[in-house]
Amino acid sequence: MMTITEESDFLKLANSIQIIDQLFKEETAKAVNRNLTARNWLIGYYLFNYEQMGNDRAQYGSRVLQTLAKELKISSLSYGNLKLYRQFYQEFPLLSEPIRNYIANKKDIIESLPHSIGQTLLGQFINEDAPGASQGIGQAVFGQLHPETIFRKMPYSHLTLLFPIKDVVKRTFYEVECIKGTWSFRELKRQIDTNYYERTALSASPEKMSAQIQQQSEHLTLSNIVRSPHVYEFLGLKERDVVEETDLEQAIMNHLQEYLLELGQGFCFEARQKRLLIDDEYFYCDLVFYHRILKCHVIIELKSHKFNYSDLAQLNMYVAYFKKNFMLSDDNPPVGILLCTEMGNEQVEYATAGMDQQLFISKYLLELPPKKELAQWLNNAIKEIDLKHNN
Repeated sequence: MMTITEESDFLKLANSIQIIDQLFKEETAKAVNRNLTARNWLIGYYLFNYEQMGNDRAQYGSRVLQTLAKELKISSLSYGNLKLYRQFYQEFPLLSEPIRNYIANKKDIIESLPHSIGQTLLGQFINEDAPGASQGIGQAVFGQLHPETIFRKMPYSHLTLLFPIKDVVKRTFYEVECIKGTWSFRELKRQIDTNYYERTALSASPEKMSAQIQQQSEHLTLSNIVRSPHVYEFLGLKERDVVEETDLEQAIMNHLQEYLLELGQGFCFEARQKRLLIDDEYFYCDLVFYHRILKCHVIIELKSHKFNYSDLAQLNMYVAYFKKNFMLSDDNPPVGILLCTEMGNEQVEYATAGMDQQLFISKYLLELPPKKELAQWLNNAIKEIDLKHNN
């Protein structure tokens, strides 16, 4: 038995170790994010300047990126990502100075690079002709956050959500609110999608509205930093290595994957959370199968709420994307299955966007699980998961 003094000392020891562990984990996550931001910005810088070396290069920029992606054969350096990195540099040229300072302190990186590149990193990144040069590269601009603050406080994943926002005031508004509230990626996306900036402008009391939003917002945590798709792709990890599957949607998805494969009706598993880059924005298909009998892709989306039109529109977009980008000459058009669930409510919808012939639809419905069967399975899966959770 410990004495009261010994127990107090032991608890202090345990608390100290926990603090040290958490601090270093957080610093590691921050370092990974800054490395990711710096790396993507630098790649964008080199891509942009390579193209600007000649007008002809600028004209066939997309072909350069496609050829480069094939040459590199690295998932995080795909054509879509290279295009995104180039845009990142163009949208955030003011990050030049903080990134240069950050890299300059990493002598092991500088010394490992080819001499010409190392010298460039230690010198000035951007010449007077580069985008943003007239604003004062690396310097704070009136009405905007200092570049150092953006670099240190906003992960690359968050910055990608700001690419489409061209209005400087609006972009700065989201940067400030995001940093102030330490928003998660999902929270920042939610606020942009629900026009938080415009709603604040119309509000009679912007301060009260901001306080309420911040109180209700989802914060950035160590867990969702590490689980960022950009981070695990950067580190070469596979999604299953880092994604924790704890919520209802993910639990049902586990069951669904097993259920469809056990049917033995031609379902061949292809991908989970398949990432699609559409208009510089990432979308994720929950489950993707290839059906060897129907010779087509089957895209499955699962929503933990009642059916609504936007869910079906999103699935139809995925179906159309697969038809354009993944469908081979001897394939049939892809089909989408939408499962919407809320306690006591199940609904299944088949998306047949882009199918011109009714014959195809009839053939698909013959081979795919009947809607009634899928709905019944979904109801049973929810009950089973609830039972495990409550026990």
